[in-house]
Amino acid sequence: MYNLLGIELKSPIIIGSGPLSYNAESMKRLLDAGAGAVVTKTIRKERAINPAPHMVRSTNNSLINNEKWTDFEPERWINEELPKLKEMGVVTIASVGHTLEESSELVEKVERAGADIIELVSYDYTDLIPMVKDTKKRVNIPVIAKLPPMIDNIGDFCKELEEAGVDAITACDSVGPAFRIDIETGKPLLGGNGFGWLTGEVIKPITLHKIYEIRRKVNVPIIGLGGCMTGSDAVEMVMAGANFIGVCTLPILKGEASLGKLFNDFKSHLHRLGYNSIEEACGIVHKHMGDINERTKFEFIYNEEKCTRCNLCVKVCAYKARTLNETMELDEEECRYCGLCASVCPTKALEVCELQKAYN
Repeated sequence: MYNLLGIELKSPIIIGSGPLSYNAESMKRLLDAGAGAVVTKTIRKERAINPAPHMVRSTNNSLINNEKWTDFEPERWINEELPKLKEMGVVTIASVGHTLEESSELVEKVERAGADIIELVSYDYTDLIPMVKDTKKRVNIPVIAKLPPMIDNIGDFCKELEEAGVDAITACDSVGPAFRIDIETGKPLLGGNGFGWLTGEVIKPITLHKIYEIRRKVNVPIIGLGGCMTGSDAVEMVMAGANFIGVCTLPILKGEASLGKLFNDFKSHLHRLGYNSIEEACGIVHKHMGDINERTKFEFIYNEEKCTRCNLCVKVCAYKARTLNETMELDEEECRYCGLCASVCPTKALEVCELQKAYN
């Protein structure tokens, strides 16, 4: 079992607020498929009216959407959906936003209706600290703050959130604005103003950096959200400093059954790497981070038996330093040791071996 703010979860996977958490029955399906907890669509004083279309696949594993918040009135969640979720045993995180006025009016009602945790979200991140302070005075259940990724000095801001009493942090929301164009018509692929927000694997490197920066400054749990599509993605998030794995795009594109596979692959990777728990792997990258402009010296190791002679390593070398004829050859005078050749090798026939650190 996994403990989230005093609540036992069967899995460390938390479904982020989004299309699949639109009502109680859908949230229960996500729990049954392998999630430990599910975040509702964001509850506001008025229901959303979304443009059509408002969701489009951008790459195989990413989406752009301009879906707003829940299209139910708040009374629907308070009187029907949240009580159903309580009855069905779904660990429910109620997303509430987007202003102090709204959260002040809604959080107590949401708590009484059966929410286990409240997650505060705002389009203006500076609203979050007053929202957290006010909500902590109003409810007895834990309070999470969900962050947009583009915050200057995000670690310092999260330290302020921690001092304001926040119990955990979700890092982060989608990235944008972003949009795509239908080249046949010249029109945007999304309705409304055409702009949306990017999710899925393409934002994972941004998410990892934000988790890393936040973990440097705070002790509260972090839910890593944004770009997790595989078990190895989940391990990266934990190594950056996350305690729980948030997902949203994965089950939208791959179906609810993908959650069980994600969980199993994540556990397999941890076991293979010698970690007995998330806690052992959490934040492990922090002790390996170098100083600015530090350079790590390494040599290339070539395993001919693994090589399929695909020549990718040769094709990507900007300096034409690598050739593959009878054997692998490297022009050390031309090579800048950028490491790209090894990173693209599909069979790991070409790898790097660290020799020493900190030379200029």
